[in-house]
Amino acid sequence: MIEIGLAGKPNSGKSTFFRSATLADAEIGNYPFTTIQPNIGIGYVRVECVCRELDVECKNCRDGWRFIPVKLIDVAGLVPGAHEGRGLGNEFLDNLRRSEAVIHIVDASGSTDFEGNEIEIGEHSPVEDVMFLYRELDMWLFGILKRNWDKITRRISMERRDPVKFISEQLAGLGFEDWHVKESLKIVGKDVSEFSKDDLKKFSSELRKRRLKMVIAANKADKAPEELIKELSKLDEIIVPSSASLELTLRTAAQNNYIKYLPGDEDFEILKELNEKQKKALELIREYMSRFHGTGVQKAINSVVFDLLNYIVVYPVEDENKYTDTKGNVLPDAFLVKEGTNARELAYQIHTDIGKNFIFAVDAKKKMRISENHALKNNDVIKIASGAR
Repeated sequence: MIEIGLAGKPNSGKSTFFRSATLADAEIGNYPFTTIQPNIGIGYVRVECVCRELDVECKNCRDGWRFIPVKLIDVAGLVPGAHEGRGLGNEFLDNLRRSEAVIHIVDASGSTDFEGNEIEIGEHSPVEDVMFLYRELDMWLFGILKRNWDKITRRISMERRDPVKFISEQLAGLGFEDWHVKESLKIVGKDVSEFSKDDLKKFSSELRKRRLKMVIAANKADKAPEELIKELSKLDEIIVPSSASLELTLRTAAQNNYIKYLPGDEDFEILKELNEKQKKALELIREYMSRFHGTGVQKAINSVVFDLLNYIVVYPVEDENKYTDTKGNVLPDAFLVKEGTNARELAYQIHTDIGKNFIFAVDAKKKMRISENHALKNNDVIKIASGAR
């Protein structure tokens, strides 16, 4: 399952974002370090189910929308000096390394300082919070590399090791791959034996850009000054204005059948008679949703998975004619796979034995056999023929 880290300084709304996305219990408070141990829960990406295209009845979607699970990790709030162990920095960085990508929850209202303490709205620049996280992550990686850099370069020289392969091996525990290292070394443009301290810092920064990709959730956008949202929009990142508190209100109301609402909807339907206070509160939420086309929470999760990490959705089936599994369930599963994944790789994701005993695959839409190297496309419905029992 894809793992997405929720990062940000204390009191930025991380835990509210987590709770609104998962409806899992998470302590929420307006003071630093409410989150100490990471909260781990299941969120979902929302996609239009292929049942609409195939004109079949599917019991695994809601109103034609498929919700596919992803793991969300709400880590401890980050404060300046975290890479040196200040605050809960060590725990933060250790938990974040498990993530494939990051949603950086930023207080777009500018109403909290670097430490997460409350100040007046607009007093702090959210852009500074973005730069601050970059610096902390860069220095964290720099510290890891610096401790062993002389040893690494000496072994590369004496043993004539491939720098890309050898450095990747040293960083494998942090999720780095060969291409991360290769591209980063190319940007620095020097032999590793010639690296200065500044070169190593630049190398660390380039590694971070490739390994810890981010979407910026401009949280508290419901009370953020417009100029602060505009400042954030100038960054070279995916920026999603969001309000986790409004999303949490909507999901709770929907759970209690006060409204009809699916995560990611741009509006909702009131189902029960409400008092004037409740009506006014929902009308304010509706105005916000009209302005930003939803609360932004679902959009942030979808943006990570599809825009940042380039996943696609594929539907494995047993019967390519009825689009069912062996029990007759229509479109029983939806898999998130990397763009460019081929048929055999999908077989391995379904089960190792199925991959090992792969024979061929069938494009169920076209009723055509496809080879093991056939690159799958978004919304493909695929039957895998395998010798595995």
